[in-house]
Amino acid sequence: MNGERGAGRDEPLMPNVGIIARREYSGLVRSRLFFVSTLVLTGLAMFVALLPIVAKLVDRESRTNVAVVASDPELLDRSMAVLQGLLDQTGGGFDLVVIGDEAEAIARVADREFDAAIVAVRRETGQLGFSFHLGETMGQQQITNLTVGVFGVAVVDYVAQNPASSFKQPAVDVFRALGDGNGGSQPFDASAFASRLIVGAVFGFLIFITIVIYGMWVAQGVVAEKSSRVMELLISAASTRQLVIGKALGIGLAGATQTAIVLAPALLVLVVEDALARVVLGQGVGLGSSVASLSPGLLLAFVGFYVLGFALYSLIYAAAGSLVSRPEDLQIIALPLSIVAIAGYGMGLLALTGGITGFIRIASYVPFWSPFVMLTRLSVGQVEPWELFLSVALLVATIAIVGVIAIRIYGAGVLLYGQRPGLRAYVQAARRG
Repeated sequence: MNGERGAGRDEPLMPNVGIIARREYSGLVRSRLFFVSTLVLTGLAMFVALLPIVAKLVDRESRTNVAVVASDPELLDRSMAVLQGLLDQTGGGFDLVVIGDEAEAIARVADREFDAAIVAVRRETGQLGFSFHLGETMGQQQITNLTVGVFGVAVVDYVAQNPASSFKQPAVDVFRALGDGNGGSQPFDASAFASRLIVGAVFGFLIFITIVIYGMWVAQGVVAEKSSRVMELLISAASTRQLVIGKALGIGLAGATQTAIVLAPALLVLVVEDALARVVLGQGVGLGSSVASLSPGLLLAFVGFYVLGFALYSLIYAAAGSLVSRPEDLQIIALPLSIVAIAGYGMGLLALTGGITGFIRIASYVPFWSPFVMLTRLSVGQVEPWELFLSVALLVATIAIVGVIAIRIYGAGVLLYGQRPGLRAYVQAARRG
């Protein structure tokens, strides 16, 4: 009877919501688990922030040794000059060595003395021919760089052999659409785009971790209170609406606090990343700072989708936890919820690596996925104002609808002791609410 009275009372949210939120927040931030997890996540965030510098440092020590063979001395000199010039621009760390005999070069590749060998020949027709003999250490990017290099050799050789043709190297300008509805575009900055990719990946990961970890904490808190029969006391002192909102608010604030603590030192590293790279790697070797991609609008979008995404999932986790009496049964319900979040996060990563397709565009409107996908689109693509408004409006409306259903399920489910969860339990609990 207490549960029915708690479910049916229509009381103002305050001050009970504030009391419950403070209780949940204090209990989490003072726990050893919060302290340890914050230290671990901060260390991981610092490592990720320093990873570009570490990668540059490792790559600088790693060189790709390539043997170059050509029977024509003029072709050999031209190949060495053009290849070295083009490959140095890729930053791949190639060292070219002239070898006089093709069989010797191939044998030394097999013996792992060289990573690859390039054999250049001039055929009777005047056409150049190149053959690559690759070792096991050559990756696709390195092969692509070598292919571009020999193409450059062919172009320079053609100009040298045909001076009257007046061949001129083409100028290539790359522009990216603004997405402002007016058909405008702006010059494409590859380094800035790469920085936005990093920012989009980090923001999506933070939202995903917050939803999964703290959503589970919401559900585990409900189960723990049920297993100790504390819920019977809580439900008689506050309405189910106050309990659900207070618990989600308190745990959500704890998650936001941990996120801020984790991000602060990492952002500081990113701010000084370029200067730090020059100190560690030497002058002339800098990195474009990813912080330059953090516009006020993108930060505001991250905060908005962070709050709305957690609000939606925490309500669902609270309702799911209310239908379980034992912690071991929680995984039965939590797994499908985690799969939904994983699917959204996966589509966000797909948008980062595969472009903004029609499917990704539709997924960015789906409330359960929009916190991941729409934020990714804002990071790397172009979003029309009406698309952002539609995505947020659908998300807010879904939160309101799910909130009503979740509170009903919570009100009836908190007193379901010893029953295994199932679809029928969800439906009956919602109807009784």
